[in-house]
Amino acid sequence: MRVDQAEMSEDEDRPQSLDLGINAAAESANKTHNYSGGGGEVGGSGSVENVLHNVLENVLHFLTSRRDRNAASLVCKSWYRVEALTRSELFIGNCYAVSPRRVTSRFNRVRSVSIKGKPRFADFNLMPPNWGAHFSPWVAAMAKSYPWLERIYLKRMSVTDDDLALLADSFPGFKELVLFCCEGFGTSGIAVVATRCKHLRVLDLIESDIQDDEVDWISCFPEKETCLESLIFDCVECPINFEALERLVSRSPSLKKLGVNRYVSIAQLYHLMIRAPYLTHLGTGSFSTSEAVVLGELEPDYASAFAACKSLVCLSGFKDILPDYLPCIYPVCANLTTLNLSYANITPEQLKPVISHCHKLQTFWALDSICDEGLQAVASTCKELRELRVFPVDAREDGEGPISEVGFQAISEGCRKLQYILYFCQRMTNAAVVAMSQNCQDLVVFRLCIMGRHQPDHKTGEPMDEGFGAIVINCKKLTRLAISGLLTDRAFSYIGKYGKLVRTLSVAFAGNSDLGLKYVLEGCHKLQKLEIRDSPFGDVALQSGLHHYYNMRFLWMSDCKLSREGCQEVAKAMPHLVVEAMRNDIEEVDEVMGNDIEDVDEVMGNDIEEVDEVMGNDIEEVDEVMGNDIEEVDNHPQLEDLENEVRVLYMYRSLEGPRDDAPGFVDIL
Repeated sequence: MRVDQAEMSEDEDRPQSLDLGINAAAESANKTHNYSGGGGEVGGSGSVENVLHNVLENVLHFLTSRRDRNAASLVCKSWYRVEALTRSELFIGNCYAVSPRRVTSRFNRVRSVSIKGKPRFADFNLMPPNWGAHFSPWVAAMAKSYPWLERIYLKRMSVTDDDLALLADSFPGFKELVLFCCEGFGTSGIAVVATRCKHLRVLDLIESDIQDDEVDWISCFPEKETCLESLIFDCVECPINFEALERLVSRSPSLKKLGVNRYVSIAQLYHLMIRAPYLTHLGTGSFSTSEAVVLGELEPDYASAFAACKSLVCLSGFKDILPDYLPCIYPVCANLTTLNLSYANITPEQLKPVISHCHKLQTFWALDSICDEGLQAVASTCKELRELRVFPVDAREDGEGPISEVGFQAISEGCRKLQYILYFCQRMTNAAVVAMSQNCQDLVVFRLCIMGRHQPDHKTGEPMDEGFGAIVINCKKLTRLAISGLLTDRAFSYIGKYGKLVRTLSVAFAGNSDLGLKYVLEGCHKLQKLEIRDSPFGDVALQSGLHHYYNMRFLWMSDCKLSREGCQEVAKAMPHLVVEAMRNDIEEVDEVMGNDIEDVDEVMGNDIEEVDEVMGNDIEEVDEVMGNDIEEVDNHPQLEDLENEVRVLYMYRSLEGPRDDAPGFVDIL
């Protein structure tokens, strides 16, 4: 799953909208200047307080960083009020950290809202379905308070068709909707947005689970010229009305970004490109044999269509790819800064002719089918590369990975400007990771995912401690780190000692005692997000972070060694922290207790009449023979251990306290 696409991370400071603009700010400043009379006295409504208020408001309009704005709001009550009045963009990193009511009562002039829901591990099916993160209360509150709202970005939220209908009806000037990894809605909801949002500029549906309601939503856009600048629907897994799409593209002169789904053939893509030669970003959809070839017709000159798109800098898609068509993109490769081949199962031989033209490439995503040889080709050509993500074709832990430390080290030697790497592999060496830390010291994000559990350096058999230690020691700008492989507490001691800027840490199958997590929680003072799965950390490790949890956005731990009592102690010690424990599922209880119906039937002879005959149809006697007395079940030691075990722990800070929409399998301690 390409869950990181279009990601808005808390590690990124996105610019705020300058609503007044420079001219308006200057005009306001002139008015402030004129408040003073010739004698130096401040008269009428232009009191000293009002003058300072206006000056501060003008200054804050140019403060673009979220963190800087948050800091400014803490200076004093006056700054707190003025900062709220001048904030036009809101970022809410956890939809349960604050209530919609509190947000709308404080911020009155918001035009753009970004909200995140479920934690990231939900992308890997580690979060039970129907957990929450509902958009409904948010859109209801914003509909009343922000009629001028223009933009909504949602990530991992549960959105319904009714939510989208309310959105479309409540914001007359609405312009941008981005739904990333969202669920719960269908093509009916999209159709309502397309119909009623007359000024829509951006409709991006990315990695979302969208129901097919058999609605022709493409035809719902206005028949006149549209304002569309970006239309991405590659995750919509149902056919679309291509004729309507073709007309829509034709009457959207401002369209710069287009991402189509797999139901758009390469021949149809050709017609779209002819009508939109000014595209800067293109998601190709299907990239395989077109209907024209099947019918024996002459295929269009696809290369000429790509050549005509002289502004194209970002290319993605390539689903259902037929490598024979890859030469079609050669004409645009020299201008590309982003190439996403994360759905294209191609070989090194098929990649090399493409990548050899990509000298300006800064972002490259691919599958590990390109092998070490393909990565070596990238390293020799793409000297400007800033971001590399390599995903597995086969994500099984015991799979045979085609990439290794060879391609990894080649990238570190050839792409010295690298800032972000996500690398899935089956084997790695400390030497290769150390080389990466020495060659690419501008790394901000380092995510090495060794898929086999507890895999050591495959050449020396040693733990991977020294490799990850070198990363945090040498990469001084590192803010996000993902670790895996055979790691001891020594690796965590390195992270705690040197990872002073790390804000996001992901741990999988690593560590050997509670001491490891203690090092991290006591040393990484800027840590905001901590994700841990299948690691040996227990209650002692959890309680070592009591001094820091209020400074974090969340802590996620799954399949560790946590007890209910240990989690409850944390909840008691930190009343403003929401501690959610997710219970073990029924299947696991059944497995422990042997309470499967078929097993009972087998023991009992699987015949009610036979049971009656043998047992004399006496319930007490059945209980005696089967040992199924209620008290004995309750005292079953394995069941007690299972009930005391916390399979999944999710802790987060909240101004509102426990949520009121928790499902039955969630216990809020």
